[in-house]
Parts: sequence; C-alpha cells; structure tokens
Amino acid sequence: MTAPDELDAGLAALGALTDGVRRAAYRAVLAAGPGPVGRDEVAEALGVGRTLAAFHLDKLVDAGLLEVSYARRTGRTGPGAGRPAKLYRASATEHAISVPPRDYRTAAELLAESVERSGADTALFDVAREHGRRTPPGTDVRELLTAHGYVPVETPAGFQLTNCPFHRLAEQFPPLICGMNLAMVSGLLEGAGAAAGWQARMDAAPGRCCVVVSKNNSD
Repeated sequence: MTAPDELDAGLAALGALTDGVRRAAYRAVLAAGPGPVGRDEVAEALGVGRTLAAFHLDKLVDAGLLEVSYARRTGRTGPGAGRPAKLYRASATEHAISVPPRDYRTAAELLAESVERSGADTALFDVAREHGRRTPPGTDVRELLTAHGYVPVETPAGFQLTNCPFHRLAEQFPPLICGMNLAMVSGLLEGAGAAAGWQARMDAAPGRCCVVVSKNNSD
C-alpha cells in the first residue's frame, strides 16, 4: 500500500501542476530533451518574463518534479567567466496517486519477476507487440508516442524518447522490460501504418528511454 509520505509527495506534485503556466513550464523542460534547460529558454518557450518563468520552475523543484544543476553556458572558466547558470531537468522520481491507495506497482513487480523466472519473455514480447498493433492506423508518430507516455524529442535521425513509462520496472528487470518496450513501440508503428518509414530499435543511454525511433532512410 502507498505510504503516507509517498501519498503526500504525490499530492504535492499534482497540486504544483494545477497552475496552467507551471504546467506549461514543466512540459517545456520535458520537451527540451534529456539535457538541462535554463530559465531563459523556458521563458521564451512560454512567452513570459524570465522572473515569472523562474518562479514557476522553482515551485516545480519544490514539488520534486524538477532537479537543479549549475553550469556556465558560455563554456568559459576562471575569472570573468560569470556565474554558473541555474539549470533544470525532469526529476527521475515517480509520483503515483491513488485515492484510496492502491499498490499496482507491487503487482507489476511480481508479474515481471514471474515472467523472468519462468522464461516466458517471448510470450510477453508477443503480447506487447500485439497490444501496440491495436493503435488506429494513420496516427502521427509523435502523437502516437506521446499518447503512450513517452516524451519524444526530434533528432535528425528520428525521435529520442526522453522518458520511459516503465522506468522503475526497467531498473529492476532491464532485459525483460526493455525488450517489452521495444516490442510495444514496434507494434505501435505497425498498427499506425508507419513501419515502412520508421523503426524502433534499442539504443540505451543514461537519462532517456532505451528505445529510439529512427527514420528508415537514416544512416
């Protein structure tokens, strides 16, 4: 069952996103990709002043939704290089709210461990791909990925997914969950009729999903 402190943290995170500008600031940080983003970039994306953007960004930090780091954006070091800029990136902490509390996470962990122990990973991958194929044909690839909990960031080769909807399970059962993830995204592309132009492939890297979506004509 969800502990009281976890529920309080989840409610605080939810409350922080009720403000429209703050919610837009959070989305702007997510859309910036796996790297950190500064106040000026968020202010420009939202069309608001730097001070207002900073206020909402810091509120998101207080709620545990963003993390802060400091770096000089000019690349210069030493005297005269200026103060390090305050940068923001999405927190890896997950917030789940269920009223009354439910513990689906434990059920997912037990099921994943059972599949791993029994060697039924192939069946899981088949089910994940079939699930993906149920998506309506003609769906835009970016919209398709966003609707399934990913945050796609466009690159010259296609899309990097800056988050994993199964992050906690992927940390505990990497081959199983990452394989399931790849199978489901592949199925989504097939169901949308986009497999001729796009492909899902494994490309694990820190700070983002293990799966990327590439254009078939990319090098």
